[in-house]
This record gives sequence, structure tokens and C-alpha cells, in this order.
Amino acid sequence: MNLVPLQHINGESLNEEQRKYLDGFFAGLAAQGVKFSDVEPAPIVEKKASLDELIFEERVKRELHPLDAHDQIFENALANKPPDKEQIFRFKWNGLFFLSPNKEAFMARLRIPGGVVKTFQLRELAGVAKELTSGYVQITTRANFQMRLVQPRDCPEMLRRIQSIGLHTRGAGADNIRNLTANPTAGIDPHELIDVMPFCQQLAQTIINDRSFYDLPRKFNIAFDGGGLIGAVEDTNDVGAKAVKVGDAIFFRIALGGATGHKAFARDLGVLVEPEELNKVIVAIARVYIANGNRGDRKKARLKHLLETWSLEKYLAETEKLLGRTLQRASADAKPDYGETRLPHTHLGVYPQKQKGLNYVGVAMPVGQITPKQMVRVAEIADLYGSGEIRLTVWQNFIIPNVSDPYVETVRKALRKIGFDTQQSLLRGSIVACTGNSYCKYAQSNTKAHALALGDYLDKRLTLDNPINIHLTGCPNSCAQHYIGDIGLLGTKVRGEDGYHVFIGGGFGANQSVGRQIFSGVSAEELKPTLEKMLRGYLRRRASGESFQKFATRHDLNTLQAIFTNDE
Repeated sequence: MNLVPLQHINGESLNEEQRKYLDGFFAGLAAQGVKFSDVEPAPIVEKKASLDELIFEERVKRELHPLDAHDQIFENALANKPPDKEQIFRFKWNGLFFLSPNKEAFMARLRIPGGVVKTFQLRELAGVAKELTSGYVQITTRANFQMRLVQPRDCPEMLRRIQSIGLHTRGAGADNIRNLTANPTAGIDPHELIDVMPFCQQLAQTIINDRSFYDLPRKFNIAFDGGGLIGAVEDTNDVGAKAVKVGDAIFFRIALGGATGHKAFARDLGVLVEPEELNKVIVAIARVYIANGNRGDRKKARLKHLLETWSLEKYLAETEKLLGRTLQRASADAKPDYGETRLPHTHLGVYPQKQKGLNYVGVAMPVGQITPKQMVRVAEIADLYGSGEIRLTVWQNFIIPNVSDPYVETVRKALRKIGFDTQQSLLRGSIVACTGNSYCKYAQSNTKAHALALGDYLDKRLTLDNPINIHLTGCPNSCAQHYIGDIGLLGTKVRGEDGYHVFIGGGFGANQSVGRQIFSGVSAEELKPTLEKMLRGYLRRRASGESFQKFATRHDLNTLQAIFTNDE
């Protein structure tokens, strides 16, 4: 390029001597092949927020990635030392939750993709629970196990033993993708469109081996539903993938933003995804959330909240940018088919599988509690009469698959002998409860104990011909999803004692609805006769064959209160 001679500097004209100097200087540069176009502008340096400007959780993650805090678990174990404030948050990345002020010990939560547990794993978990914990084991509402009262000194050994059997605790809490869920009868349901367990297991491997999935703005739930009779409650997840049939082909519909503790069901993204592309799409969806979720306000950090400021169309566009292609749009007729036989908790009992001569046995567990001794015995039953595995469910029960016809009654008797039943009442078998204030610092009520007492009380007084879901949750975090129960109970304090707010009419899937609050501040003791009156009022006034949810939906709250408080 031709150099234009300078004529002025700081507004002053150059004298003859200055012009000659500059002409020689630029001529020398040109002789060396240097041009002004070779000079790059100074880079724009993006100002990064200082650690002091970040909220506590984001600062803690930036100071030391929680996965790198593993050595601190060992150091604390040497002195049986409880964690400090930062460690309490970081240790959640290894599935360890400090229970203070309720208990000076940890709760350990596992990752069990799809809820599938092999019998050798179940035996070792029973040993871990017996030797390193209080022996308190529960199935969670994400088809998972939790163990309680682990001392700091025992944490390294617990983690080692869990990992030695091919299971993990990593990412089981805090700002991570939580345990992946799927139909508990995936692969054996004669009515399913596609077996989703391979997708669930593959994505679990992707997550466990990719560090970028361990720094989300908040937690993230993913569920797979293959279209069978026993659903995965996918519409209550941040990402729900549900199989649909279009012509002769199987696709997945994707729904985003479910968080039923915040009264939000997942909304359809409007695309059809081929099975072989499903996990690629889900990974891209998760990465969009990682990049754009709110990291300045924990109360606004879930995917649901991002979709309050973004349209679904914008989220889809950002997902397609990462994928590098456009996804197939869905037509109005490509809707999920829930079927007439889809009802909550139909997995309790014995049902034929798609494999001829085999059955799955749905086992009722009161509020999801199981002892180490029972775990060992269940493993023996599954080995002797099944295929060496059990399936945990999001309703805090479990299934033994692949039981041949001649062994069905033997399995039933063996289960009854250890305290489990396959034929519980439609009422008792439909109760779900979170951990409660015995072990959770957030809970306002003892949900597990109240759920058991409620089941005993109502079962002696009422007989139902339709299942009625009763969900007890101790706090607004709603681990037991009280908004989707036919009857939802939210823990509170009533005159200083345990009590509940009462909600009715919730549902999911084909019956998707957020429950409405009908009573406030009912004490735990008053709750039993209150629910009895509610159920008697429903049985007395319902239409023929009408479900509780439909009955509740077609009446306004004033009418329902009158029906539910009238003893006639």
C-alpha cells in the first residue's frame, strides 16, 4: 500500500527536518516489507467479574471446582471433621449432603441411570448401608437410592465401595444433571413403542465422562419415555423425551422446562427427533442452558426461568446452532398417545412382559424405605426367580423383571415373608413421601411417619376402586411433587406443630394439571379425618367410574370444600 506522508502532529505542521526524518523512517519499513495492514489492532479484553462480584455458589465453584475437592473429603475423614460452609456445597458433587442442623452426618445419594440395579450391586449396597450408615435406605422420586448418617471418617470408604460395583455418586446433587430416569419397564413392556434404556445408559456415560456437565447454573432433570403403559413422568423434567409414532416410524417429541415444584410442566419444543439423534439433541439442549442460564440469582436459575425470558423458538434456534443443522418440525397429529390403560401405579402386581412366558412383579414399598436385610433377600429372590436385576421406580417402589410363569406365586410369597406386598390397596400403594424433617433441614413436617400413619388410618376405613395419588412433601422444594398428586400435602407448622396445606386435582401426562390449594394449615392429627371426609365425599358424589382428579376438576373450590366437610 502507498504510505500517505504525515503533515501534522498534534495539530502542528511539520517542519522540513521532521518531514525528511519520517519519510526515511517509513521508506526503511517499506524496504523490509512491513505494511500498516500487517499490524493487528489491540485485542479487546473481556472484563471478567471478580470473585467478590459472584454469588456464593458461583464463587465457590470458581475458587475450586467441586470435583477437585475430593482430597478434602479424605482430609476431613482423618480427623472425622465436619465440612465447613464451602465444603458443604462442594461435597454435593460427590453425592454427599451434610445434614446439619438435623444430624451431624452425611446423606449419600447415588446415580442409578434408569433405576436399574444388578443383584451383586444390591448386595454390596446393603453391606455399605449396614456397615457404614445407620441402615436407613430409601428409594427416591428419581428412582435412586439414598443412605443416611454417614460419618466424615467413613465417606472415602463408602465412595470407594460404591464405585467398585460400577455405580457412582458423582453429580448426584447441586448444579448437575441429576439421575436420569426412564420407564421402569423399558424393554419388557408389551405396549412400548421403543426401549429407551439404551439411550438412558448411553447419556449417563456421556455425562459421567464430560467435566463440562458438572457446572450448571442449577440442577437439571432428564427423563426418557418409550410410550409404554408405565410412564416416566417426563413432563415434570427440564427435558422430557417421549416416543411417538408417525406413520410407521418412531420419533421422539422433546419438551422443555418442567419444574412442578414451581407449578411448571415441560412445554413441547415442536420437533420430531429420530432415535439415533436423540442424545445429540439432548446434549445440545443442555449446553444451551449451561451457557445461558442465570448464574446471578439462584431463584431464577432453572431452565423454566430461562424460558420465561426466551421463547421456545429462540431456544430451539440456539440448539440448532450447536447441532449445525435444522431439526424436523412436528405436525399437530404427532402427539403422545397415553392410552386408556395408563393409570398411576399400575406397576404394582404381576403383569406379562413382551417376552413370552415372563412377567414383571411390581412391589409396593411403604414410602420407599428398605433395610439392608431386605435388600439382600430381594437380591436372592431376583437371582433365583428373575434375571439378576431390579428396577427402581419414581414412585418409590421397585420391580422384579423376567419372572417366569411357574415362579410368580413363589416370588409373591417370598416378598410377603420379608415385609413387601404385590397387592397393596389402591390407597396405600399410591402414597409418596419425601425425606421429611427427621433428616432434611428444609422440611417442616415428618412426612414419612405421617404417610405411614395416614395409610394405616385410611386403609381401615375406605376401599377404593381407582388409585388416588397422595404426595407428601416437607417444603416448597417439593421433592415429592405435591402439585401433581390427586391429593398433595405441603408441610408447614400449625401452632408450632407439624401440619400441611392440602392441594387437590394434580396430574401428569394425559391428566396434566397443577393441584389447587383447598385447605390451609391442617395439623398432622387433623389430617387423617380431613382426608377421610374428602375421600368419602368423592365416593358419594362422583359420577360412575369418575377419577378423583376429574371429580376435583369439574367443581370449583367452594363446592368442593362443602362436599369435603359434609359428613352426610
